[in-house]
Amino acid sequence: MKNVALHNLGCKVNSYEIDVMQQMLQEKGYNIVPFDEVADIYIVNTCTVTNIADRKSRQMLHRAKQKNPNAVVVAVGCYVQTGKKAVEEDACIDLAIGNNRKKDMVSILEEYLEQRDKNFCDKTLHDTSVIDINNTYEYEEMTLRQTAEHTRAYIKIQDGCNQFCSYCVIPFARGRVRSRRAEDIIKEIKGIVAAGYQEIVLTGIHISSYGIDFEERRDYSGNSKLLDLVEQIHAIEGLSRIRLGSLEPRIVTEETAKRLAALPKICPHFHLSLQSGCDETLKRMNRHYTTGEYFQSVENLRKVFDYPAITTDVIVGFPGETEAEFAETKEFLEKIFFYEMHIFKYSKRAGTRAAAMQSQVPDQTKTLRSKELLAMEKRQSREFRSRYLGKTVEVLLEESREIGRKRYFIGHTKDYVKVGVPVLEGKAVPASNKIVKITAVDFLTDDILLGEL
Repeated sequence: MKNVALHNLGCKVNSYEIDVMQQMLQEKGYNIVPFDEVADIYIVNTCTVTNIADRKSRQMLHRAKQKNPNAVVVAVGCYVQTGKKAVEEDACIDLAIGNNRKKDMVSILEEYLEQRDKNFCDKTLHDTSVIDINNTYEYEEMTLRQTAEHTRAYIKIQDGCNQFCSYCVIPFARGRVRSRRAEDIIKEIKGIVAAGYQEIVLTGIHISSYGIDFEERRDYSGNSKLLDLVEQIHAIEGLSRIRLGSLEPRIVTEETAKRLAALPKICPHFHLSLQSGCDETLKRMNRHYTTGEYFQSVENLRKVFDYPAITTDVIVGFPGETEAEFAETKEFLEKIFFYEMHIFKYSKRAGTRAAAMQSQVPDQTKTLRSKELLAMEKRQSREFRSRYLGKTVEVLLEESREIGRKRYFIGHTKDYVKVGVPVLEGKAVPASNKIVKITAVDFLTDDILLGEL
């Protein structure tokens, strides 16, 4: 029995895929150990969304080889797709597998191990085996039955992206849109629910494109295939919550918002990716909406949901972003007022149009702008959470954690506000994977509310 250690970097799609890879390894009899332990095989599911992500991917691969020089180090995923030359020349990587072969990872690994054992005595030079990094045009079916989490499961419904934003390398790493068959998604979710999971999160590289590659094409409207799928999932018995991954703002029409609001299991927590609050910057980014359209999408949700949690991504320091354009972005962010914002400094990615643009913004300017927006995010987020004080809400309890030498059960509301419930001596202990009603009475930490059962 070989010991295998896995490490995941990047998005929720990667999280889903590494959960399936771990599941496949366990079914084949491999023993899973923590990544910081000595293992026979190390598998790193890599990310390439930024230069930092590339660097972290390399660091984890090198750390694995340092931990055990005799181990087989396997690089999987997006960094492999976009950095073939660097991967082939990296002496720390033994086996590299592209995104379109993750479902075959175990059989590829075992074939490599068998060949390695045969040739071991003759092997004098390192030679990285790179397995099929060509993008495909069909969805690569994988089925999840269990995850590292015990209350919430990420369900992958599509792969790839056709948007080609000028700064983004992901379409080159993940390929074009490929949607999963609805019957396979429903079957997987039914299995997850039967295993005791109460909440699922629909995820993908660009889930708003779900179904556009099917024979019957639909556009970004209230009649999208995604909404059809969500309504089918809502009918699954035993499922308590449905959470949506990042949405294209254009899909959130008035019709879409009404259809979502008619589904009680939908969590009123919507991630609408913005990237910039300035129309000129959005044009250079090749985003396919204006700030006015984005604002209307948010208003559509706020008309039918009672104070929904709206979250977003913002890039600062995009090429050509002037002080005036940055000021427009700040003003727009204040106008929308988000629950959470993920702030990124623009990262120059080779092969993208933005990399060749003039007027690249200095790193020092990016850092200053990032700090401004992070301060805004902290203020807005605390104000959003403050609205819960004194209110009674439902919380899905997920894990026990010690904070300030006291034990709490931590969970989330439907709109993803984190709450801690104290474990008190002499009183009933809350149970993980249980939905309870709590009253929010104070802040436990900056990002966790204190709740009383």
